[in-house]
Amino acid sequence: MSIRKIRIVPDPVLRTPCDEIREITPAVKHLVDDLLETVNDPGRAGLSANQIGVSFRAFSYNINGRIGYILNPVIEELKGEQYDDEGCLSVPGLWYKTRRANYARACGIDLDGKTVVLEGEGLMARMIQHECDHLDGHIYLDRLEKDVRRQALRELRNNMRN
Repeated sequence: MSIRKIRIVPDPVLRTPCDEIREITPAVKHLVDDLLETVNDPGRAGLSANQIGVSFRAFSYNINGRIGYILNPVIEELKGEQYDDEGCLSVPGLWYKTRRANYARACGIDLDGKTVVLEGEGLMARMIQHECDHLDGHIYLDRLEKDVRRQALRELRNNMRN
């Protein structure tokens, strides 16, 4: 297990849809260990595999002291709406109000191939949607309203220059 370096925008791995995990190999087990160790840091709510440079559909989470992971997550249900600040380890220092569903449920598997259901409201729902977006090659800035997104991208470019 090791704490892995977080990939930062504009790293192309963040814009590449991740591959489904078809077999639980020692490399996948090692990936899960690294995801769990890397997300277990104050201020980290979720971490997708591509954020540490691995293009597999997997993410770990750390919500209210509950730490876990899910492989091959698929969002099955979204309900309600929340509009709150959101940030991202791969877009450091930028926080913008982002519209998300207030409830989310995702299904996937664990390292034993057993079904995992991850669901929740508020921050848990936001994290599920945020991490699944990463696995599809999107970052939260893509979800911002047009004018706010333009401002965020300008701020991102300025931060990258400094």
